[in-house]
Amino acid sequence: MSDPNTRLMSRIEDKRDDLIALTQDLVRIPTLNPPGENYREICGYLAERLGEKGFEIQMVRAESTPGDSKRYPRWNVIARREGSGVGDCVHFNSHIDVVEVGQGWTVDPFGADLIDGKIYGRGTCDMKGGLAASIIAAEAFLEEFPSFQGSIEISGTADEETGGYGGVAYLAEQGHYAHVQHVIIPEPLQKDRICLGHRGVWWAEIETHGEIAHGSMPFLGDCAVRHMGAVVREMEDSLFPALAQKHTAMPVVPEGARQSTMNINSFHGGQAEPDPDFTGLPSACVPDRARMIIDRRYLIEESEDEVRGEITDLLEKVKSERENFSYDLREMWSVSPTMTEKDAPVVTSVQSAIQDVLGKTAEYVVSPGTYDQKHIDRIGRLKNCIAYGPGLLELAHKPDEYISVDDMVDSAKVMGLSLIDLLKPS
Repeated sequence: MSDPNTRLMSRIEDKRDDLIALTQDLVRIPTLNPPGENYREICGYLAERLGEKGFEIQMVRAESTPGDSKRYPRWNVIARREGSGVGDCVHFNSHIDVVEVGQGWTVDPFGADLIDGKIYGRGTCDMKGGLAASIIAAEAFLEEFPSFQGSIEISGTADEETGGYGGVAYLAEQGHYAHVQHVIIPEPLQKDRICLGHRGVWWAEIETHGEIAHGSMPFLGDCAVRHMGAVVREMEDSLFPALAQKHTAMPVVPEGARQSTMNINSFHGGQAEPDPDFTGLPSACVPDRARMIIDRRYLIEESEDEVRGEITDLLEKVKSERENFSYDLREMWSVSPTMTEKDAPVVTSVQSAIQDVLGKTAEYVVSPGTYDQKHIDRIGRLKNCIAYGPGLLELAHKPDEYISVDDMVDSAKVMGLSLIDLLKPS
C-alpha cells in the first residue's frame, strides 16, 4: 500500500473536476463589497455542501458592525468536523467578499469561464480559488483518513476587503478562535510561498480650513485648497524622501514594499461633486475646507506613535510657516505589523508539504497590505497563523482576474499534507 501522503495527493488529483465546479459555483455568486451583496447566499451554499460532508455548521451574523444592515447583513459561516480523539484544531479561513469589477474585462466577471486551464472571474484569485482548494483538501483528507486526532474548521467570512470588521474581527471578539491552534488563510501568495504576516497600516484624514468668499475676489477669503497644497508640497519635499530611506528586514513582496510607503487615497476641496444629472456650472466660491485621506504602510521596525508623529510634525511645520493655516487630523483606523515565526508549527508543516508536493523549498514572504491575520493575532491572540494559497497576488483586483487549476490542485495537496502532519491520522 502506498504511503499516506501519496494516497492523499492521488485522491485530491481525482477531485480536479469537483474543484473546478466548486470554484465556478463560488465565483458565480457576486459577493461585491461594498456594499456586501449575497453574503447569505454564499454562506448558505457552503453550509449545505459542508453539512452534507458531516461538518457542524454555524451561521453567524455580525450585527452592528460597519456595513451591517437589514439590506446588507454581514453573514459568516463556520463549519467544524470533529475527529475521533483529542487533538489540535486546524482552521482554514477565507473571505467571501470580492471588490468591484472595474473596467477593462474581456470576459464575463462572474461567468467563471474555464479557458486553457484557468478559471476567469472576479474573486477567482482573491480568494475563492483558495477557499475551494481548502475545502477539497479537507474533504479528501476526511475520506482517506476518517479517524484522526483533533478537528478541522473551514470558515467563509465577510468584509476582508473593507477591513474584516464584519467577519474575522467579529468572530475573534466572540471567542470563535479560542479553541484553535493552527490557522491557514488561503490568500493568493503563490503555491510555493508561505506568507508570515504583513506590514502595518495607519489611515488618517487631514482637513485644512479657510474662509469662503466670492471667487472673483479671492483676497477676501482664504483658500483651504491652497493650504492643503502646502501640505502636499511638504510631503513631497520631506516626508516621501524620508520614507524611502526606511527599510525592513521583513521579507515583504514585492521589493518596493520593503520600505515605508504612503498613498494619498483621496483629495477633495471646495464644493461637493454635483449630481451626475446636473449639467450646469459650479458657483464662484473660495473653498473653505479641503480634505485628504492618507494610507500609511509601516514596517515592523517602526511604531504607530512614530508614524503618527511624522504627520503631526509635518502639519505643525506647515502651520509655523504659513499664515492663517489651521487643520484637523482625524485617525481612521490602524493595524500593527505582524509576523509569525518561521519555526511555528503551522509554518513547518506547510513548508514540509511544499517540499513534498513541489520538490522545492518554500519562500517566506510578508504581504505589503494587511489581511485577516491582523484580527486573529490582535484580537484572537493566536500567533500560529499564516497565509498560504494558490494564485498570483498581482492579479488581485485586476480586470480578467484568474486562477490556475493546476495551482489550486497543488495548493490543495499542500494543505492536505499539512493536515496529515498536524492531525496525525491513523
